[in-house]
Amino acid sequence: MSHPACPQCQSEYVYEDQQLLICPECAYEWNPNSTNDEDAISVKDANGTLLNDGDKVTVAKDLKIKGSSQVIKIGTKAVVRRVLDKKDHELDCKVEGIGEMMVTAKFVKKANS
Repeated sequence: MSHPACPQCQSEYVYEDQQLLICPECAYEWNPNSTNDEDAISVKDANGTLLNDGDKVTVAKDLKIKGSSQVIKIGTKAVVRRVLDKKDHELDCKVEGIGEMMVTAKFVKKANS
């Protein structure tokens, strides 16, 4: 039985392990029966740049913290821990000087490196 080439490295030496296909060259694992297009979460920042887990962002606007008198100033740096599929607060971030909190993606910009 022949398997499709690895989507990561295009290797032809793919093997099957239970329901997954595994590439021995790059160690990529995937389920050939699921479609990744439906599972992918696409969240964009204020400039329309796609955001992913681990991205560094800066706050594009002063943000009041709900239930507090604190304000996150424009230019404050944050690291995106997770991108979530929610309507209002899509980013689980660690904000510099504040801590961990949920942030709306339209109020941040992806930082250069």
